Amino acid sequence: MRKVLTFLLLGTALTLPAMAQKRSGNPIMQGWYADPEAVIWGKEYWVYPTYSDKYEKQVFFDAISSRDLVKWSKHPHILDTAAVKWAKKAMWAPAVVQKDGKYYFFFAANDIQSDKEEGGIGVAVADKPGGPYKDYLGKPLIDKFHNKAQPIDQFVFHDKDGQYYIIYGGWRHCNIAKLTADFKGFTPFEDGNTFKEITPAGYVEGPFMFIHNGKYYFMWSEGGWGGPEYSVAYAIADSPVGPFKRIGKILQQDTAVATSAGHHSVINVPGTDRWYIVYHRRPLTEKAANNRVVCIDEMHFDENGLIVPVKITKEGVKKDKLK
Repeated sequence: MRKVLTFLLLGTALTLPAMAQKRSGNPIMQGWYADPEAVIWGKEYWVYPTYSDKYEKQVFFDAISSRDLVKWSKHPHILDTAAVKWAKKAMWAPAVVQKDGKYYFFFAANDIQSDKEEGGIGVAVADKPGGPYKDYLGKPLIDKFHNKAQPIDQFVFHDKDGQYYIIYGGWRHCNIAKLTADFKGFTPFEDGNTFKEITPAGYVEGPFMFIHNGKYYFMWSEGGWGGPEYSVAYAIADSPVGPFKRIGKILQQDTAVATSAGHHSVINVPGTDRWYIVYHRRPLTEKAANNRVVCIDEMHFDENGLIVPVKITKEGVKKDKLK
């Protein structure tokens, strides 16, 4: 009975073993996690979240993987401060890409408040998606405020022409920059600027970008991360640099299910029109800001290519095995 009660408090699908065989249940991993980056490597889904605790305890990253979105395996401590000497706390919001047989893990650390502090956005590298990852540069890739954007919440976008962009920013400002092929620096835009601001109305943090039917969908989180207004909105453009005009919210809390739904990522099953949104939210039983869990739900488009507002669920998604 004690184990059942514990699982109920965490809101895990383990309380419903029959359902867990058919659907993922929400949350999809036990414990407090946030800011999930979901990707597909071959025949596996991977999710890389922030460990959600006080800043001083956010000193490592775990990951989970699955072949079908229902049964998940945990990969603990794939990167921590022992491998990144300049990172002391607040390791946040992974962004992971595969290139030339290596896995590059972009992360923020130290929650710097000015250009005089050590920290910002760093890069780690590994030979396998589950690590172990090691510091790639020995220093942050971005350690200054450009266009007033705090160097956090990075997403790495691989465009159809092969160019990799880093899109990032807190404090209600968002920048995009062209990464060099070795991920060690940046290539300026044609106008000579390295960091181009693309901040849409309502932007707070947590940028994400993908292509659907030739259009660039830019998504972000709005509201305060610890409050009920936390949510996700989006815009559509013909280019990764915009301009991006806000269309509306597509993910937000449902007071019958959970609160503070935001800071997400999106995955598309290759060769299909099946889309999923992976995000964090706060269980109804919780009040503490860091008591967040990682969840997954379906995402759909209407006949005009607009994103249908997501219905957040307790049940999660059906089994979807990668081929």
